[in-house]
Amino acid sequence: MAQGEKPNSLEELDERLQAARQRRNGTVKGKSGGRSGEQGLGTALRIGVDLVAAIGVGVGIGLLLDHWLDTKPWFLIGFFLLGAAAGIVNVVRVASGYGLAAGYKKSGD
Repeated sequence: MAQGEKPNSLEELDERLQAARQRRNGTVKGKSGGRSGEQGLGTALRIGVDLVAAIGVGVGIGLLLDHWLDTKPWFLIGFFLLGAAAGIVNVVRVASGYGLAAGYKKSGD
């Protein structure tokens, strides 16, 4: 420490810690941290891919079973509905945070 310099007070240290926590969480007042936008875009992309993939897998299985068993279009309809239901369940899980790993908490907790 240089001469004439006084040590930081606890209030200044507390302010610096709060500012660092806000920067880490992307909640800086008056500024868009950029991270929350990227995180939102990533979540939206994941939701879209989950929904399309689940429906695609359901339709694919339905088409294969219909072709193999010559029951067109019954398995296609059934597995389309099953895939759509699975996709919607995945969307709800992502949107509500059920897919978080053990030990992690949502930022609001």
